[in-house]
Amino acid sequence: MAIKIKAVERKLKFTKNENDPGVWRYVMQPDLYIALAQDKVIKEAALRSGVAKGVMQACWDAAGEVIKAWATEGHSVALPGLGTMRFGVRSKSVESVEDVKSSLITTRRIIFTPTTDLKEELKNTAIQITCIDRNGDVVKRVTSTDDAEVEDNEGDSTSGTSTDNTSSTSTDNTSSTSTDNTSGGGDDDEGPGDQ
Repeated sequence: MAIKIKAVERKLKFTKNENDPGVWRYVMQPDLYIALAQDKVIKEAALRSGVAKGVMQACWDAAGEVIKAWATEGHSVALPGLGTMRFGVRSKSVESVEDVKSSLITTRRIIFTPTTDLKEELKNTAIQITCIDRNGDVVKRVTSTDDAEVEDNEGDSTSGTSTDNTSSTSTDNTSSTSTDNTSGGGDDDEGPGDQ
């Protein structure tokens, strides 16, 4: 099994000037076949586990509702065999407490942190790159020989825990900060009805 990537030659312009001739660069992107339908995933999971499809559908729906409920309460929720999911926000920072308001939140985010096993699986999966020139012709094929370092969405390539506090200065002289609403503390077995 391999992850398929396309490297397509595209003209990139770095200014809005219509006289900018641009530069040709090979831009890589995943070559996805199709998004698998939920029904297909449930059917395959039922087949592999030996459970009836209806039972698997009920479990799938219930798990989705539990994950949604707990995550919106601020919990980091385990996705068995995959990792954890939690919600977070990106926001601007201000100097004075009087200036704190919900309009400082610029983006709500879904943060996924993969398990070590999932990262190892990705690390061991080959990558096949097909290079396509500006005329649409395949000009080269490459199979991965890289060091296979895996970076999760938080930029932490070595462990399953990291902080998500990045800052950048914006044009209005406030800084933009990304935070999540998890404490990173121990296990919490409380659910929506347990508080």
